Amino acid sequence: MKVFLTGASSGLGWALAAEFARRGATLGLVARRAELLERFARAHPAQTVVPYVLDVTDSVALAAAAADFTARHGRPDIVVANAGISAGSISGLGDLDVFRRVMDVNYLGMVATFEPFVGAMREARAGTLVGIASVAGVRGLPGAGAYSASKAAAIRYLESLRVELRSTGVAVVTLAPGYIRTPMTDHNPYRMPFLMEADAFATRAVDAMLARRRFTVLPWPMRGVSMLLHVLPRWLYDRAFARAPRKPRAADG
Repeated sequence: MKVFLTGASSGLGWALAAEFARRGATLGLVARRAELLERFARAHPAQTVVPYVLDVTDSVALAAAAADFTARHGRPDIVVANAGISAGSISGLGDLDVFRRVMDVNYLGMVATFEPFVGAMREARAGTLVGIASVAGVRGLPGAGAYSASKAAAIRYLESLRVELRSTGVAVVTLAPGYIRTPMTDHNPYRMPFLMEADAFATRAVDAMLARRRFTVLPWPMRGVSMLLHVLPRWLYDRAFARAPRKPRAADG
């Protein structure tokens, strides 16, 4: 099995890469921090790990990495667009650059990750494209307009792509995590219901990828929460979440 995965240096990406390594995969790993990719390779000496140090907003570098991995190991079986960032954001307080950066990484970075591989997968009539979205993309969370918008965009993009590729043999898998214990969530100053360990998430997530499930929410209790949020009337949602705890803005830290 050959896997190309972005955002691999920590959190969900590291856990997913470790789970794929446990299952014997050849890995192309993308992240901005070279030392962490090197640490991962040292921790998994039995596996072929090809590191690519780049930012997913650099579509030219990302395309070059995709071409290099394909030249070395052939077309990947699974491409995982996992790179993502989170930041508190509020309109009217000078957070426009935060909105732009979060959207560039979480949404456009996903599009750029898939772009070099879709043609070859369609031609081969095989392959799986996986996007890491979030339950936060189901409804707009106060204080997280940038993050919620980026994950909502990811969910709709993945749905569009799935329908476009229907009957081509290429699967599109959407994974929507709830609260997973990672460095990204460690600093959240509020209770996180159904908090799941990253390793447990990775095991179930890779199972979902291999089964080519269209849409999976993890941990499983968050499925009910996401379904309820989706159908909740706007007036009731507004009232219920008006005083919800908010992720601190970078400018406040």
